[in-house]
Amino acid sequence: MLLQINPDNPQPRLIKQVVEALRQGAVICYPTDTVYGIGCDIFNQKAVKRIYQLKQRPLARPFSFICADLKDVSTYAHVSNTGYRVLRKSLPGPYTFVLPATKLVPKIMMTKQKTVGIRMPDHRICMELVTGLGNPILTTSAAPDDPDARQLIHAYEVEERYGKQVDLIIDSGPLAHSSPSTVVSLEDDDLQVLRPGKGSLEGLG
Repeated sequence: MLLQINPDNPQPRLIKQVVEALRQGAVICYPTDTVYGIGCDIFNQKAVKRIYQLKQRPLARPFSFICADLKDVSTYAHVSNTGYRVLRKSLPGPYTFVLPATKLVPKIMMTKQKTVGIRMPDHRICMELVTGLGNPILTTSAAPDDPDARQLIHAYEVEERYGKQVDLIIDSGPLAHSSPSTVVSLEDDDLQVLRPGKGSLEGLG
């Protein structure tokens, strides 16, 4: 199902509809500040496994997830004082931060090293979805796991690719950018860029 939602002023009724679908285990496609993403409630293991199958990704490569705010981040990841300063300066924004996971994170969402990838996109729709749901949602690019794959910036492109494989696709108009997030490790206060992307490296200092 294709659902049109205003990106600047999301209709509360429609946000509530998507949140209820997520609570029921839906897999959705939605816009972010980087690319179109695929997501679900991180605590619904059946939905998470559906996304692994969609992306043809091995379980050894966990997905990142979106948190509602910095307090939410500290619930699911261990953040040092230095890390907190970096997060506060950079988020919301086009970054994925790799941090040590807390025990609240489902095992299917963390690496063997017990780390997690966390996002807070600068996009009202996905942030209102997370806030409405009350816990994080999984996030992964709707494009294939291939660095050379063309990113999808239109809802109709997402619909053409996934069709009935997902339960709901949010159409908020074409995305202005189609670059993936910048991935940054903040383990042990050692700031390391793992993948350059849309997020400015100067913005991390």
